[in-house]
Amino acid sequence: MSKPTIVYTKTDEAPMLATYSLLPIIQTFLSDTGVDVVLKDISVAGRILSRFPEHLTDAQKSEYEDELAKLGKLALTPEANIIKLPNISASVPQMKAAIQELQSKGFKVPDFSENPQTDAEKKAMAIYNTIKGSAVNPVLREGNSDRRAPPAVKAYARKYPHRMGKWASDSKSHVSTMSGGDFKSNEKSVTLEKETEVTITHVGADGTSTTLKKLKGLEGEILDGTFMSKAALVKFLDEQVADSKEQGVLFSLHLKATMMKISDPIIFGHGVESFFKPLFAKHGETFQKLGVDVRNGFGDLLQKVATLSAGEKAAIDADIQKCFDDGPAIAMVDSDKGITNLHVPSDVIIDASMPAALRDSGKMWNKDNKRQDMKAVIPDSSYAGVFQAVIDFCRKNGAFDPTTMGSCPNVGLMAQKAEEYGSHDKTFEISAPGKVVCTDSEGNTLFEHEVETGDIWRMCQAKDAPIRNWVGMAVQRAKATGAPAVFWLDPARAHDAQILTKVHQYLKDHDTSDITIKFLPPAEACQFSLERIAKGEDAISVTGNVLRDFNTDLFPILEVGTSAKMLSIVPLMAGGGMFETGAGGSAPKHIQQFQEENHLRWDSLGEFLAIALSLEHIAEKFDLPKAKAMGVALSKATETLLLNNKGPGRKVMQHDNRGSHFYLALYWAQEIVKAEGDSSTFKSLADALAANEDKIVKDLIDCQGNPLNIGGYYLPDDAKLSKEMRPSECFNKILADFSA
Repeated sequence: MSKPTIVYTKTDEAPMLATYSLLPIIQTFLSDTGVDVVLKDISVAGRILSRFPEHLTDAQKSEYEDELAKLGKLALTPEANIIKLPNISASVPQMKAAIQELQSKGFKVPDFSENPQTDAEKKAMAIYNTIKGSAVNPVLREGNSDRRAPPAVKAYARKYPHRMGKWASDSKSHVSTMSGGDFKSNEKSVTLEKETEVTITHVGADGTSTTLKKLKGLEGEILDGTFMSKAALVKFLDEQVADSKEQGVLFSLHLKATMMKISDPIIFGHGVESFFKPLFAKHGETFQKLGVDVRNGFGDLLQKVATLSAGEKAAIDADIQKCFDDGPAIAMVDSDKGITNLHVPSDVIIDASMPAALRDSGKMWNKDNKRQDMKAVIPDSSYAGVFQAVIDFCRKNGAFDPTTMGSCPNVGLMAQKAEEYGSHDKTFEISAPGKVVCTDSEGNTLFEHEVETGDIWRMCQAKDAPIRNWVGMAVQRAKATGAPAVFWLDPARAHDAQILTKVHQYLKDHDTSDITIKFLPPAEACQFSLERIAKGEDAISVTGNVLRDFNTDLFPILEVGTSAKMLSIVPLMAGGGMFETGAGGSAPKHIQQFQEENHLRWDSLGEFLAIALSLEHIAEKFDLPKAKAMGVALSKATETLLLNNKGPGRKVMQHDNRGSHFYLALYWAQEIVKAEGDSSTFKSLADALAANEDKIVKDLIDCQGNPLNIGGYYLPDDAKLSKEMRPSECFNKILADFSA
């Protein structure tokens, strides 16, 4: 890049919609700072198209280059400055839908064949498997995570507290998790003493040997191996279905089948079969002939059954209803449409679904659209206790008070694919009984496991340099805030014991005499943190990658009502910066509402915060005082927007995302004028926006209320979307005149 550049990412769903409104404002304001702002497409559709150039026309090839690969290389340079918006971690149903939409638009990408037979199908699926799931984050996250609630966001939550459900002391809500046979109980871990090649081999009971994977292992790297027993899992799930019925609580399965794209869809499928066990016992042969794939959810079964004759379908529908009548009540994603917790694996993502339930008195929605106590089924016990700790605390003490509660920021180990559990090419469903053996290049056995058919085996890595960096970041945050830094690590767990050894070693590199450092197992660390935040105090959670994902939704949703309003900084280890803009868990509902009512309730606050930080970072890196001043003004404008309550409303004909962007522009221009005086070039812009405030706001509300056709879900029509996201000609003209 020839000049200082901020890369703004085009992603998916609601954040993508908001980009069409916000990015022109950003580019207008930064046009005279010496900083370029460029848009790079890393959406699901963009990633699919970029990976099949041989199927595209020359024009399409140039439009859809592999921007994710380019950004991955950029993240390894000191010049990197990336604003990363939330993207879809595509499940199989989402991949299929995206491919079908692209094909309908004339793109000749291959079909998604779950049972590939030909070489071409196998090649296509190998590529698609690198696109689905959390494919973006491992490429870009070349640094650890610093995620916290900015002071302005906390001030807003205290002035305008979000609704918190009222907890009952006799609440039946609880977490159920496996007591054995799961990933935690079977885990083995080693730290490599030197660089080596690691081979993962399956040795069958008959002595046949199959190499599953070879990989490079670095000196000081921690390797984990573990498995989940299919037999233990199925027994556990069957017991939870029966216990839900007996206790009169909702059965609710909480996984992350998007990020943990290999392991968790398998577990999800077993959950579907356990809940509908009589149905599968009676019609299993029919379902097999239909090609039903329960890993895609109960919805896949319904779609396949719909192709049967009226009589056959009616018989199965009756047995489905009998399962609902005779079994436990089930948590609902959409009660009005009959969408259950088991319909689609990407509908219920644990890091979003559990905090929302805990904020709402521990209840979820039942088929009658009423809240009901739930059984949260979280099969792996590694972190399930964290959520039970919140339930126990709230059952005893009641709901938290957003007007007084403290904060639990996170320093998360995630750099260089650290702890990418169940999401990558080192996770396998075992095809035959035997054992999985991991050896180094000298033939030494690192660890091994006895396994059975259907077990899920996985390996994970955590490199030494990211761990050292993570420890330093934790010390830095503790010194900056005065809050205790709590390492959520369990010495009784194999992986955590290896991590703890390194943490104690690298803490010696820092002066910790004036800060408090604690080491607690996850459930105890959660209890400690809950006690502090209930008293209005803070506690820094220092965690690995999965708990980083959980905690950076759990605590923000309790504290400020959403995780989309958090400050998310990724200091890249090469010296650049990446600024993540919040969570996209609610994004599908937002785009649905936008299509139905032309109202977008997505809150771009995360983007506002990220842009300000990005400007400060790039100003320091390239000595650009004007860019720094713009960042400072933007931070003040964001605080004004919050305190004036100009964020998006939830309902149609209320102020929405586009309105919040207008007010950001107004307040940003006014803050620049305050700093520069009446001679500022921004005075004409500030005056024009203020003079036309009523008209612009009216334009942005009057456009709402009618259904929209934006030309697609995964690849909408650019012209249509730009028109709908910038509906005020007055506002557009003011920006254009200023840029002219």
